[in-house]
Amino acid sequence: MGNIFAIFASQNQIIMNNNYRPRLIDAELSSRLKSIGAILIEGAKWCGKSTTAAHHSASAVYMDNPQRREQYLLFAEENPDMILDGPTPRLIDEWQIAPKLWDAVRFKVDHRPGMGQFILTGSAKPADRARISHSGTGRFSWLRMRPMSLFESGDSSGKVSIARLFSDSDASVACESDSDLARIAFLVCRGGWPIVADLPEDVALRPAVDYYDAVVNVDIREIDGVYRSVDRAKRLMRSYARFQGTQTPISQIVDDVNGSDSGYIDDKTARNYIEALRMMFVIEDMPAWNPNLKSKTAIRTTETRYFVDPSIAVAALGIGPGDLLNDLKAFGLLFETLCVRDLRVYAQPLGGTVYHYRDKNGLECDAVIHLPNGSYGLVEVKLGGEKQIETGASTLLKLAEKIDFGKMKSPSFLMVLTAVGSFAYRRPDGVLVVPITTLGA
Repeated sequence: MGNIFAIFASQNQIIMNNNYRPRLIDAELSSRLKSIGAILIEGAKWCGKSTTAAHHSASAVYMDNPQRREQYLLFAEENPDMILDGPTPRLIDEWQIAPKLWDAVRFKVDHRPGMGQFILTGSAKPADRARISHSGTGRFSWLRMRPMSLFESGDSSGKVSIARLFSDSDASVACESDSDLARIAFLVCRGGWPIVADLPEDVALRPAVDYYDAVVNVDIREIDGVYRSVDRAKRLMRSYARFQGTQTPISQIVDDVNGSDSGYIDDKTARNYIEALRMMFVIEDMPAWNPNLKSKTAIRTTETRYFVDPSIAVAALGIGPGDLLNDLKAFGLLFETLCVRDLRVYAQPLGGTVYHYRDKNGLECDAVIHLPNGSYGLVEVKLGGEKQIETGASTLLKLAEKIDFGKMKSPSFLMVLTAVGSFAYRRPDGVLVVPITTLGA
């Protein structure tokens, strides 16, 4: 964790203490508090929103406190100042429980001077959006928070910096890695939940299962009060897990869920469950990238299926590290989910978005990190080994050849991101080979 502490300490943006595990989002949150009245941090439950927001707050209200929830709801309706008044920045945790607070915060920001007045956190989109009359434009800034990357949990050295590769495409990536497949399989199954970072390995896999159980048994119904079957939720999430990293249509997911039980679930119902999971930030599919190409090639626009963390898929499938080591195809897809999670975390401070590319000829690229200034990097994900690395490098070079550099920049880097490997290095053709345990922001 030395690198991440150095980053924050050098920017003088957060106060370190012995109990707080810093996150990459800290610097971004600290900066935005200086330029806007209110910030909304959204993300899945357990990913660390409340802890991070509290670290930057002078006072707090926890809307889901069971002893005060009913009173807070009454205040939100009749006298929101009872919730909003207090030292700033003031944290309103799980604000979506009382959607009327949105307009109250906006009004307060409009009529009270000063930046950084409120930090709101939400683990779900508000079900009753009709209670919100204003978008919050000019008053709110949005931040997405995800489970920890390997760099944040201390499982990656972070010596290969995504930010540096964008600022200096010739930067050296040479460094050692000691990752092995068994360790990566464990990290895929453990996930990036903050609670697991300091747990002994013999119990560190359990929180992901507990998270999954809470989603299918409680959260998927609490999101909007709509009854949803626990069994259907389990079957759907299991099917979604099987199709991680693919552009599988809903109709095929429905067929997979139904199996021999024809008519158990239809497309409309499946979409309803998937939307509920998306509203809870359990699912975060990847949009398609549409570059300027030298020739007219039809580009597939279907989004790629992903859970926000690979451990959710593992829990839905009821498997563990040993199962992944015995099924390298499944391992590869779930390792890709881990890599996508980390790439999203590393791209966010740069304002970047992670996309997927696939064209009608079957040429595809697992991840494209695209920045607002038009810079981009192409990434192929492989478990490792010379043959897989060679295949990944060939794919990246073929895609790079298709891009029209008269209309777009050339890629800042081409990277094969691997599970294992003794070193990170640059090949003679310029393609980077980077073990995931060396990658960082």
